[in-house]
Formats: sequence, structure tokens, C-alpha cells
Amino acid sequence: MALTIVIVAMLLANATVYVARAMAPAEARAVDSPLLRPMSAPATTAPPTTAAGLAPTRKLDPVPPPVNGYAAEKIVRIGTIEIPKIGLVHPIYEGITLNSIDLGPSHWPGTAFPGEVGNAVFAGHRVTHTHPFLRINELVPGDVVIFTVGGLRSVYRMTGSRVVRPSETWIANQTATPTATLFGCHPPHSATYRYVVSLALESVQPV
Repeated sequence: MALTIVIVAMLLANATVYVARAMAPAEARAVDSPLLRPMSAPATTAPPTTAAGLAPTRKLDPVPPPVNGYAAEKIVRIGTIEIPKIGLVHPIYEGITLNSIDLGPSHWPGTAFPGEVGNAVFAGHRVTHTHPFLRINELVPGDVVIFTVGGLRSVYRMTGSRVVRPSETWIANQTATPTATLFGCHPPHSATYRYVVSLALESVQPV
């Protein structure tokens, strides 16, 4: 239900793509967060660690998004996402409201962080604002997605993709292994479906 709400909110944002929205104030509020190191990850002095060395450390309980999509929240930049295949290097944010998603791919609070056991879920626009996920449909199994969060570089490889209906909220379910999910509206300029990219963690190391 929570995912359905945020997807509907993203649809509303796409529908207002031609309405002027001052983004500068939101950028001005953005702050870097030093606190989002996955608690299960190795210390920065440890050697590179693979997914096999990680273990769950906390209960994961996604936070429901606001009903109207936008809500007062502090804009917190948690790191970056890199997708070499499509030339993407972009800041990522923490939050489930469109205040954050309008700035870039945003981590759903309560889901796993990159590098943790569980499903790290990120929503992003495909045609509005900075449209970071416009070309995620070009990814194929084996392509690399890299998150840098809290001083850790987590390397994932794509395992598959699918197109789902907005009601298929299972894409945000948590997993027993370290995985990640990217999703955005599909096809571009439409919110009829969702394009979903599934990832599996390959390695984690300090940066």
C-alpha cells in the first residue's frame, strides 16, 4: 500500500512537469549526512568484504510516504549512485517524499541501506526534473550499479528487470540476501506501469 501511494505521488509529479517549481531552495536545504553507514558493514580499516560476510543487524520497516506526495522534510543527501552503462553519476537522497525524489534517486526509509542484507529500494524520476532513471531500461544482467554511502562503496550487479503494475508493491519486499531495487514510471512520459531493475550485491569496501 505504501509503495502504491508513492507511485501515485510520482504520477502527480509527472503530470505537472510543465508547472514551474523552484528547486533552488530545496538544493539550498540539502545537507550531507555522515550517519548512514550500514551498521553491518566493515570498519573503514577492514579489507574489502563480499556480501557473504554481511549479516542483518536491524529490523527493517519501511516508512509510509505522505498522502499528497510532498511534505515538510529536511533534504538529506546520503551519497551517490553510479551506473556506468548509462553514464549516470548522481547524488542520492534519504526520503520518500517528492521533495527528495525531485532532486534525485531517493532511498526509501526503513529499507536496507546499500551494502546491508535486505532490499535497498530507490525511487527515481524518468522524465521530470533531473530524470536520473530515464535509461534504466537499457541495463542488462551483469551491468554494474555502484552506491557510495557512509564511506562505503557497494558494488551491485543487475540480475533482471521487469515491468509491473502500480499495485504490485511486492517489489519493495525485504530479502534474506543483500539486494537492491531501482524503479520508475514506465513507459517514459507515462505512469501506467513501473520499470523495475533488480540488483544483487557483489562487494563492499571502504572508500
